[in-house]
Amino acid sequence: MASESHAVVDDAAEVEKLYELGERLNEAKDKSQHANDYEGIIMAVQGKSMKAKQLAAQLIPRFFKFFPGLARKAVTAQFDLVEEEDLAVRVQAIRGLPLLCKDIPEHVSKIVDVLGQLLTVEENVERDAVHKAIMSLLRQDAKASVTALFKHVEMGMELVREKVICFLRDKVFPLKAELFKPQVEMERHVSDLVKKSLQDVTGAELKSFMDFLRSFSIFGDGAPPERIQELLEIIEDQADLDAQFNVSDIDHIDRLISCMCMALPFFMRGASSSKFLNCFNKHILPVFDKFPEERKLDLLKTLAGSSPYAAAQDSRQLLPSIVELLKKYMPRRKTEESTLSYAECLLYTFHHLAYKTPNSTNSLCGYKIVTGQPSDRLGEDFSDSYKDFTERLSSIEEIARAAMKKLTQRMAEHKEAMSTVKTEEEKAKIKMEQQKTTSGLRICNNILAMTQPLHAKAPSFIGDNKINLSWKEPMTPSPASSTAAGVKRNTASINGSSTNLTANKKWRGGVTQSQLVNRALEGLSRGGRNNGRGRGWGGRGRGRGYR
Repeated sequence: MASESHAVVDDAAEVEKLYELGERLNEAKDKSQHANDYEGIIMAVQGKSMKAKQLAAQLIPRFFKFFPGLARKAVTAQFDLVEEEDLAVRVQAIRGLPLLCKDIPEHVSKIVDVLGQLLTVEENVERDAVHKAIMSLLRQDAKASVTALFKHVEMGMELVREKVICFLRDKVFPLKAELFKPQVEMERHVSDLVKKSLQDVTGAELKSFMDFLRSFSIFGDGAPPERIQELLEIIEDQADLDAQFNVSDIDHIDRLISCMCMALPFFMRGASSSKFLNCFNKHILPVFDKFPEERKLDLLKTLAGSSPYAAAQDSRQLLPSIVELLKKYMPRRKTEESTLSYAECLLYTFHHLAYKTPNSTNSLCGYKIVTGQPSDRLGEDFSDSYKDFTERLSSIEEIARAAMKKLTQRMAEHKEAMSTVKTEEEKAKIKMEQQKTTSGLRICNNILAMTQPLHAKAPSFIGDNKINLSWKEPMTPSPASSTAAGVKRNTASINGSSTNLTANKKWRGGVTQSQLVNRALEGLSRGGRNNGRGRGWGGRGRGRGYR
């Protein structure tokens, strides 16, 4: 009891002494003459009284600007308080950190660096104090603060890095219009920081950062082509387009698929799709049969979605491989196995590539398309190719019609079953089956719509948005877009793509394109990504201390 009473007396004495030092400094006209008093406040950090330390955490920032000679000692003392066991002391010390920079901005980087590391704290009140302190410093000096935060993204310990990225995404990015001024200068600075940070990144982080960069005015509507290409090059780099594919490397395949989905909005704005398409032509299509079955369709869907943006030269190079693969999935006899979903993707890709370089199909399919160029090869006999190709078209049409008959019957069965079910679980199961059946019918309809124009000796190729791929959301017409001949589709949804990757566009079995991308991205964040390049999409394990 005596020792406890003595401790209380000592505690009160320490607090009283600090109050005296603080009052003396507060009343002094020339505070710089009272360095001993300020040093006494700093020394209180080494004491045992938690109440005194809490008071010191308030007083050190309050008089900090008057004693530049003691700045180093003061900052160190405040950092010591941030590491105290007592929560109240830590919270008070954190709240005081931004005040150290109010009149002396050169300390911003160091203090934001420490606050970034403190984002990992578990106590809600402490974490809230950290968030508010960082936001306060961002408003004081956005450039220095955001630069310090991105150092953690570039080379921080794993947990700190993740917390900083979440903070940037949830707290900083939504307020970019308020924080990033002057706008163009800050957007360019942050863009450079993001690009440096992406040297070691997970798939989900890449998507998050790319969505953020796309929201910048310097990359917005009216941005010059080189700016859009700049963003696309970030994605191309992450996709490892030049690396030799190992067909069993699911991580690399998923990365290509997800990166290509992220690249689509940039293709739509005029950026070149050449590198991605060349990767397909060089690395994917030659060994397509060897890829895992669960990824083949995803690869073909990705290629189909990108095909409208192929340049003529890329189309010319890709077409031979597409025609060969198309023949595989358009058997000459309907008794042969056929995968209609593959055929839909390949026919769509074929149409868009052939639209860009129609006379290339003369030698590949036996067509007679006249462009006046030597590459027309009209003097050569490709009649056997034409016969073979059109027989395959007829065969796939028979297969599609037979499938439609079965699917239509199945749809009627689903409707009848729905009228008798009693539980929500049974209803959900039938609805899922209805979705699959509807998707199958759309595949068949699309195949018939794409094969019929190809029977002519000089066919017309679909190079616009007349076909809405089966895994995309059906496009509903508006009164303004209807015509007597039918419905014009929204040009923002060519081949079902849009500039918003998170839009709810159907992918497979009721799964949206966004969900597929997210699934791929989640896999990427778990897997490695070194590929001989010395950087992984998985763990990092680097770290720094406060000081």
